[in-house]
Amino acid sequence: MARFHPLTVTDIRHETRDAVVVTLKPREEDRAAFDFTQGQYLTFRRDFEGEELRRSYSICAGKDEGVLRVGIKRVDGGAFSNWANGNLAPGDVIEAMPPMGRFYMDIDPAAEKQYLGFAGGSGITPLLSIIKTVLAREPKSQFTLVYANRQINSIMFREELEDLKNTYLGRFSVLHVLESEVQEIDLFTGRLDENKLSALFSTWIDPKSIDAAFICGPEPMMLTIVASLKAHGLKDEQIKFELFASGQPGRAKNRVASVSAEEAAAVVEATITLDGTTRTFKMPKHGVSILEAAIAQSMDAPFSCKAGVCSTCRAKVLEGEVEMDTNHALEDYEVEAGYVLTCQCHPLTEKVVLSYDE
Repeated sequence: MARFHPLTVTDIRHETRDAVVVTLKPREEDRAAFDFTQGQYLTFRRDFEGEELRRSYSICAGKDEGVLRVGIKRVDGGAFSNWANGNLAPGDVIEAMPPMGRFYMDIDPAAEKQYLGFAGGSGITPLLSIIKTVLAREPKSQFTLVYANRQINSIMFREELEDLKNTYLGRFSVLHVLESEVQEIDLFTGRLDENKLSALFSTWIDPKSIDAAFICGPEPMMLTIVASLKAHGLKDEQIKFELFASGQPGRAKNRVASVSAEEAAAVVEATITLDGTTRTFKMPKHGVSILEAAIAQSMDAPFSCKAGVCSTCRAKVLEGEVEMDTNHALEDYEVEAGYVLTCQCHPLTEKVVLSYDE
């Protein structure tokens, strides 16, 4: 099971007015643990006035750059992002879990594919890692990026994207869509909505040529893009998507607003395996997630967003039945195999057995 390790900050670059790019160095003994796959993220933790906060940020470096680097955009009211943008400095040490996430497709040096990427705001960070790695390691493949922002000065990695265009002439192109700034071509001004996507697919991008698509951004944009891609012929297995924010409300089903005294008193037996150790305890059947129950039992269960977005709390159900309120992180085949997000899990049976070690 992944555990936290110290990373030393070696460089801080202010990418835009409200975003920094942080370069990190693991200890020599942890170097192998931080050998990431393009598109993965790091989960950080820090104590703020006695409360531990965990936040996940995507790696923006390519596999061949030889560095570990993340982009952190300031969020209004965000304790961690504001601290990182205002206080983090070279020489500081911050704790992080090894890279996690499955927002990628395997690289094949012999492949000749057409990739399409959609990014919204800071959703560019994992896309940048994927783009760099694909261009470097699949020399016959091409990549088109559609990048949506409010205005030109909020575009993260603008110069880096231009450098990639110049380095990989004819293989990499970027279409900037700006919500609040007028551009020469009307199609690239405004929101990336259903009509704009239809126009893109009819005039600029041939959906029949696309082998794989990556999407990272806020949920409404992501859902619109996925629907448009499917309407233009792409299949589920050709589309990979990831929300960049951990606070998304998701598509949770309606929960019962109140329960009876009998229901509130109902308990189930939970057996959880973590790091080779198995513990059995009683937990409420209603109102508490399996992750929360494990933490209450002083188990060091892994988690980050607690919103069904990041998959850090992934475990496998070995016995019994559970229900997930929200799932933005697991693929259908993982759910069918019994994997769940424990931050979103509630027991349905009198006994449940789960393992974080599977």
